[in-house]
Amino acid sequence: MNMKKDIFDNIPQDTESEIPSQKELEKEISDYLSKKYGGTIKVYSEMLMSKTGKKISEIEESETKEEDDVYLNFFLKPQELEAYLNKYVIKQDDAKAILATKICTHFNRIRYLKSRGEDGPPVGYIKNNIILIGPTGVGKTYLIKLIAKKLGVPFVKGDATKFSETGYVGGDVEDLVRELVAEADGNIEKAQYGIIYLDEIDKIAASPYTQGPDVSRAGVQRTLLKPLEETEVEIKNFVDPFFQFEAFDKFKRNDKKEQTTINTRNILFIVSGAFSGLKDIIKKRVFRKGIGFRADIDDNEDNKWLRMVKPQDLIEYGFESEFIGRLPVVAVLDELTENDLYEILKNPNNPIIKAKRQDFLSYGIDIRFEDVILREFAKKGSEEGTGARSLVSVIERSLLPFEKILPSTDVKQLLVTMDMISDNENGIEMGVLSEILLANTSGYNAILLQERKKIIKNIYKDGINGFDISEFPLTDKRIEFVADIALEKDVDVERAYKDLKVIFKHIKNYETAFLNRCNLSIVFSDEAIDKLLEIYFKNPMNLYSQCERICNVLEYGLSLVRERARQHVFLIPLEAVENTEWYINKLIKSCYNSNF
Repeated sequence: MNMKKDIFDNIPQDTESEIPSQKELEKEISDYLSKKYGGTIKVYSEMLMSKTGKKISEIEESETKEEDDVYLNFFLKPQELEAYLNKYVIKQDDAKAILATKICTHFNRIRYLKSRGEDGPPVGYIKNNIILIGPTGVGKTYLIKLIAKKLGVPFVKGDATKFSETGYVGGDVEDLVRELVAEADGNIEKAQYGIIYLDEIDKIAASPYTQGPDVSRAGVQRTLLKPLEETEVEIKNFVDPFFQFEAFDKFKRNDKKEQTTINTRNILFIVSGAFSGLKDIIKKRVFRKGIGFRADIDDNEDNKWLRMVKPQDLIEYGFESEFIGRLPVVAVLDELTENDLYEILKNPNNPIIKAKRQDFLSYGIDIRFEDVILREFAKKGSEEGTGARSLVSVIERSLLPFEKILPSTDVKQLLVTMDMISDNENGIEMGVLSEILLANTSGYNAILLQERKKIIKNIYKDGINGFDISEFPLTDKRIEFVADIALEKDVDVERAYKDLKVIFKHIKNYETAFLNRCNLSIVFSDEAIDKLLEIYFKNPMNLYSQCERICNVLEYGLSLVRERARQHVFLIPLEAVENTEWYINKLIKSCYNSNF
């Protein structure tokens, strides 16, 4: 059948006014293609203009902006965000709880006020700006990046030590706000709900525990006061002649001025630092008040003392009272022990092992680790004393010889063992390497099987976070498929489930196409869908040829059954996928042997 004839035959040709608009034509073509092939298909023409005079690319840009604004419908609950963080971050339970609660409240408040038609919080409202206290390498930056990613808001990080008493102090802070706009791809509305993270904030405290001119640091603190609360920041430098030309050109084309400032009232500020010496201030305050029972706290247990921190301690440390007043939330992170470092490496979502696996996968080499070697890495990392950061340098030193040699070999699988690391301390020869690789093949397969079992166990325990699985429920087979995808593609289970769901939708599209083609409804059973998914994993191209063959056989057979039994909806079982001809013959015989 000629598609052009089908679509255009009924269009009157006598008057130009009756010719359908571009939008109507696109809809008719899209509907036709959807009926023929199933699914949702949209047709756009760049050459034609819409009724508003805009090109399709401009319309799509507008639609994209509307999609970008969906993030404002923020309904994430604190426990949901905390559960998400628990998947990625070992330890730091108190800090995760505080961050999840106060950040969720911050964005839910924004959503609530917008639903009431209010542009901002009431007069006197203090934002949930946060201070993070903890040594290096405990996951402060990692936590905030995870949260920003989960919320879908732009995130930028700055270093407080780069601020100075010069005239560029304000410029430094404003540059971070401008970076939010860049991170939001120029979407100022989205940037106004971003997160700015300032590290090394303790270095701008005017106290005996820091070095340098105290006046300078106090000046930096005062410069930060307005952005922390609310101020307007120019998006671009109006002195720049290039910006002036660009603004004039846009005004000439759009006949309206673009927004040139961004307000910081809804931007969340999070600051962090190690705060060396703060423990002594807290101890002095506690014992000055005569609380003797606090003496049972070990002098080396910094985190227990730091959890007792109060605003007056931070003021004594060297911060202005106005500055601390704009940072009402405090979270303390614990130093990581050797066992914590081991648990980090064991976590399937940890970025350290994933990054190293990706290094080797870029050469087509899949690398796995024995449990004992992870413990050894944790031990060496703990000795270096820089938290999780030390793990990166330890692993790099250990695997560098293999990363150099193996890409030039035919090796595609590598299990890292204690023997390999021991031999590599004095360099490694190809002969020794060949013997090791030959010996650890079975070990590699065993580790892979263990990881698969662990992923499957975790899915049964926790499900798939962030997805409504009612449309595509998890059967035993599908859980195994998710685990296989996660291992093969080196992704988390959420991404693996999403990929599997895409294949599922392709299968469901054949149901839609069958209905449009034959005016008969077919619904594949869960067992049938799982079998088709299995076919896909063996050979993706076989899925489409198999679905086409099944539909062609069903079209003839089910049409006969419909005429005989007046049935219009058919559940397609597993046996129909495994042996379609046998199934349809059985169905026809059963139908004609029955009395209707």
